[in-house]
Amino acid sequence: MSVVKINVLTVPADMREELERRFSSRAGMVESAAGFEWFELLRPVEGTDRYLVYTRWRSEEDFQAWQQGEAFQRGHAQAAQAARAQGHGGGHGHGHGHGQGPAATDSEVWSFEVTESAGPKS
Repeated sequence: MSVVKINVLTVPADMREELERRFSSRAGMVESAAGFEWFELLRPVEGTDRYLVYTRWRSEEDFQAWQQGEAFQRGHAQAAQAARAQGHGGGHGHGHGHGQGPAATDSEVWSFEVTESAGPKS
């Protein structure tokens, strides 16, 4: 059964472009992970400052393996270093990039199991 992980990122208006740029520059990093099925970065349209980072995995074990893998760890370690250097602390701050600290001011992860799925009919 597939699992979905949604990282909910609170992003100030002045950091939205930066967050999107950073995700765009990291394109391809997760796609080669074992068990990876889908990724989407969802931009808020109205009523919220929260972006949703949607990933779908073959299993919880595949997600955990990716999260503990070298590419994930390296990217998050660089972001935490940059955040500390700028006095932002070592907290969550996802959507971070090279040398600029976090674009998000807060994050949380929602987890789901896929119980039903549908696509377009042919």
